[in-house]
Amino acid sequence: MKQSMNQLGAYSKSFITDVPANLTTERALHFKKTIPKFAEESVYIYSFAEGRMIYADGWEEVLGYKDTEINMLGIVNMTAPDFAPFVHEVNDKALQFIQTVKEDLEKYSFLIEQKKVHKNGSEVPITARVGVFESYQGKMVSIIGRFQINHNIRFGKVMRYSAYGPEKAQFEEELNKTLFYNYAISGKEKEALSLVAKGMSFKEIAALFNVSPSAIEKRILPLYKRFNVKSLTHLVSFAYDNFILP
Repeated sequence: MKQSMNQLGAYSKSFITDVPANLTTERALHFKKTIPKFAEESVYIYSFAEGRMIYADGWEEVLGYKDTEINMLGIVNMTAPDFAPFVHEVNDKALQFIQTVKEDLEKYSFLIEQKKVHKNGSEVPITARVGVFESYQGKMVSIIGRFQINHNIRFGKVMRYSAYGPEKAQFEEELNKTLFYNYAISGKEKEALSLVAKGMSFKEIAALFNVSPSAIEKRILPLYKRFNVKSLTHLVSFAYDNFILP
């Protein structure tokens, strides 16, 4: 059953606060020296154990907020309204899945293409990747997020996301099954669709990925109903019209 708007993100929001990082601590200064950051990119580390941001860098360049004032609740709430339901739902479902994992948690992350609202009110195209930064005894202790301005994103009706980790297939399956926003596509689905658009058959794609043709069908056929298309040609056309495919 779909959640109401005021319930969206309820799971992830229950873990976060509006407490910013103290960037004068020895730990924060260590992160400043050891965590790389690229141009037009901001980074944060949020500790669930401490209930606060423990590191922030680059936020004034990306979204207009000083590193000393940015906080986790603020980052969640500055999502552009048309992207908020999708982003909140992905955050919830991704964190819920990772909470079930007991090994190699630091290898799990998820990526979302979205718009964030700058402090000046403008909308900024962002590629956001969030992953587990630290775990202890099979439990997630902190997460790291990287928000990169992406001037090359062209937004259509379809939201795009990807999941990464040792159980990547299961991770994406869980997101696919439970996402609130119907107009969304995973990295795995997009990858298969791009090969279909190049004229490859399901059998040829299956051989390329060393999976069965039915596995490729399971990536492509659900998109018919999701995007309300009637044929493979219509699906590919829809993908180009909505900038899913370049």
